[in-house]
Amino acid sequence: MYRVQALLDAAGPAPVGGDRSAHRAWPTAGFAAREAWQSATKDRLGAAVAAMVEPGSRVLLDAGTTTVHVAGHLAARAPLTVAVVSLQAAVRLADRPGIDLLVVGGRSRPGERSLVGPLTLRTLEALAFDLFVMSIGGVHAEHGWSEFSLDDAAVKQAGLAQSGRTLTVADATKLGVRAFSQVAPLDAVHSFVTDRAAADPATHPGGPRTLDALREAGVDTVLV
Repeated sequence: MYRVQALLDAAGPAPVGGDRSAHRAWPTAGFAAREAWQSATKDRLGAAVAAMVEPGSRVLLDAGTTTVHVAGHLAARAPLTVAVVSLQAAVRLADRPGIDLLVVGGRSRPGERSLVGPLTLRTLEALAFDLFVMSIGGVHAEHGWSEFSLDDAAVKQAGLAQSGRTLTVADATKLGVRAFSQVAPLDAVHSFVTDRAAADPATHPGGPRTLDALREAGVDTVLV
């Protein structure tokens, strides 16, 4: 409990409306501060997502702590062409046999090392992908997919537009959260992978309602 409270305190004040539970995504905490949080769960999610990637695919891999775990498991699905907007994911995939790695250009966000900005968007608009593996700051039954950063939201919107399918991955703390910038409505995504805790209203009050809304929107929802 002390560790949870310490991380919450480090993240700063609760979001507008005072919903402290919605702040579990810690939007102000950098990648390094979030990386160790629920790492075993995120690795399980990463393995599940990688298993859903077809060998031979052209994949756009989003930035985020969970998608770095996806990157760690993608070599088992080679051959793949993988474009990344995360320097951490690039390190995981560099020199891996069977992985044709493309690091999308752009400005590196301090503390995140996610690639954003006009150069990133122009590069993505020139490419086409079979699959976009998207991370997310929040998913809400009424407000859809959203992000805390305007720059990250813009990159996700470009990825959605340039991909045949989108698979979103996030841990259960992101369910029921409405972040600052809307990315897309629920039905813009084809599949969603999260952990089983999302179905437990005792620990994640917004989870069951969000899962129901996703299924009603036609999103294939996988709990692992």
